[in-house]
Amino acid sequence: MFWVLLLLLAWAFAGTACTRLCLAAVRAAARDAAAAAVDQERAHALTLYEAAFLSGGPARVADVTMVSMARQRRLLLAHTGWATVVDPRGHDEIEQSVIGAIGPEGQSRIQPVRARAAGAEAVRRLADRLERAGLAVPDGAATTVAAAVRQVRAGALAVAVLGASALLLPLPTGTPRLLVGLWFALPLILSLSCLVITRFEVQPYSRWASPAGLRLLGTLTRGAAGDERSFLTSVAVRGIRAIGEPELRAAFTHRDQPWRE
Repeated sequence: MFWVLLLLLAWAFAGTACTRLCLAAVRAAARDAAAAAVDQERAHALTLYEAAFLSGGPARVADVTMVSMARQRRLLLAHTGWATVVDPRGHDEIEQSVIGAIGPEGQSRIQPVRARAAGAEAVRRLADRLERAGLAVPDGAATTVAAAVRQVRAGALAVAVLGASALLLPLPTGTPRLLVGLWFALPLILSLSCLVITRFEVQPYSRWASPAGLRLLGTLTRGAAGDERSFLTSVAVRGIRAIGEPELRAAFTHRDQPWRE
């Protein structure tokens, strides 16, 4: 009765995957319940840097900082992809990180500056604050649920393959193939049911913002006014594609030719 061994293997695949998904979903729900206690008025105090991090992570924080400084004429961002310091005094620790990333000569390529500023200690402290507030996704939280979902999908596929293999094998005399198929249908139904429940019950995560963080970002966007703050908020939420000035947008999108230094 080799098909029984295949059935046990199918149950092992389905049971392990579904158990992992349930545990990941429970942990995510616990974090979301804690984050739900965040006061909705917190949206009015959401800083530009916080909105940038929740929308695009550390790199977005560096982008919006450089755009803000460029709009104030304290940093020159050339369309050729160079950043030049005009005012070496940063107004906060994030701006100081950007100036420090440019270097003592006061001029550097934008892409290396962006990378160094995104990894600065000030940005890491910002991430820690948002995580403690339940607004940012802890490292691995969203990927844990996503990985569990992928495992369940793989388990469902494995069950189907094992079931098909069992039906193709010679069966003991008197064993109906329909009965064997029904036995394999049980772990398959379990896997598919978990996927359906997850589809409707597990709250969506972005790469950086938790469900609570996403709600606050939505409130912040709806409350934006048509001014400089609104422009920077759009850059924080949507990235450099929200920059209307072609010269400024080209500064971030410029790529050197291979023969250029």
